[in-house]
Amino acid sequence: MQILRQCMRSLVALTLLTAASLAAEPRKPNIVFILADDLGYGDVGCYGQQKIRTPNIDKLAKYGMRFTQAYAGSTVCAPSRCALMTGLHTGHCRTRGNGGGGSPRANVPLAPGDPCVAEVLKKAGYATALVGKWGLGEENSTGIPTKKGFDHFYGYLNQHHAHNYYPDYLIRNETREPIPQNVQREGVDNVAAKPTVYTPDLFLKDSLSFIEANKAKPFFLYFATTIPHANNEKTRFDKNGNEIPSDAPYSTENWPQAEKNKAAMITRLDRDIGAILKKLAEVGLENDTIVIFSSDNGPHKEGGNDPAFFQSSGPLRGIKRAMADGGIRVPFVGELAGRRDAGAGLGACDGVLGLSAHGRRDRGATVAAGAGRDFDPADANGEGRTKATRVPLLGVPRGRHEAGRALRKLEGDPAGARREAGTVRPRDRHRRVEERRGAEPGNRGKDRNVSEVGALGIEGIPDHAAEEEVNWRSNKSRNRAAIAVEEKRSR
Repeated sequence: MQILRQCMRSLVALTLLTAASLAAEPRKPNIVFILADDLGYGDVGCYGQQKIRTPNIDKLAKYGMRFTQAYAGSTVCAPSRCALMTGLHTGHCRTRGNGGGGSPRANVPLAPGDPCVAEVLKKAGYATALVGKWGLGEENSTGIPTKKGFDHFYGYLNQHHAHNYYPDYLIRNETREPIPQNVQREGVDNVAAKPTVYTPDLFLKDSLSFIEANKAKPFFLYFATTIPHANNEKTRFDKNGNEIPSDAPYSTENWPQAEKNKAAMITRLDRDIGAILKKLAEVGLENDTIVIFSSDNGPHKEGGNDPAFFQSSGPLRGIKRAMADGGIRVPFVGELAGRRDAGAGLGACDGVLGLSAHGRRDRGATVAAGAGRDFDPADANGEGRTKATRVPLLGVPRGRHEAGRALRKLEGDPAGARREAGTVRPRDRHRRVEERRGAEPGNRGKDRNVSEVGALGIEGIPDHAAEEEVNWRSNKSRNRAAIAVEEKRSR
């Protein structure tokens, strides 16, 4: 109940804040959603990171709201982003895993009838842009961003292509735009021989141009950076897939090179976020823009780095690909930029991240609601899935849920339990959760679900992180073995 009360206080604070903004200014609020790629819960300063510098993200948390129980829609990129864009969890959304789109490197594309937040906002009069990584539709498919409500797209459609920070082309809207300076290495897949133009720099430039061009009307900018995802192919080539032009400001640290590079990538992303905030202030929109920062899943170990080096999962166990809190609980901070006298500082968010809508219209503020649109995924696909979605924006659904139970609770869709992400039967899921926890088979009732952890650092709310850490360490070898098996299955 204490967590629930804190959740509702956070939601009320945001609702009043947004309402006050709208009352003072008839213009609809702009929305900037910044999504990091494979950034762990503990990779930024406001969530306990001690070595990597993230002053701009920390400032967002200080003057805005920092949520401590925000859950990504999946443990890997594509299904997490599908849940985010459609507002449907992986029991209902179309893209439920990496791959499966007709080739080993293509994802299942969104279909014309699938809801997308950009479509909703466009109907509400917003200019919409996606800059960065998409992963929900290949070239010439039904799922490309310009067919899902985005007026403007610049970046990667294919997530394998997105591994390469120095590609020889990007997609602008529906056309390949060459980057001739980035000569690719012959005979080595997805690795540049002459890494010259760094795509995150192009993404920042394009985003700032979009803000400038649309400053006179409400806009939605989805800034989906690829940082700090590794170039997996470069890792296989030279053992260092964390691509970055310079490892500054960590060049003199006595760290492994892969760790220097990862830290530099995150600090560079923080710098880019600072540039976006500065641009909003320059064009006079600092009081009219909701800025949100999050990540698509837990931290990776795919660039030659070790997530334990920076304690990238914070006090949580597991990393990317693991159905434990370290794999799905993510940083989530938001601020009505410039309204720094009203920040609530901390909040408890117990829900799956999604931007389009939520099942019960009384469960929280969403991007669509903030834009003046009353949207429900069922309205878009006509399949009556109103109670299967739990996707607050900066609020929370009423009540708590367990990760497995939330995926299986598909009200109004009896067949949904057979169509969950990964098509894992409930009995098998319990067995795998028990294996990862080191519990004996059939001992479910004596172990908390992996998702039932208290909101960290909030006064008056139980903090079970220490207990979880003790449990994890006591069963460390067995948990590591089980997670290794699960990671192998996911590849």
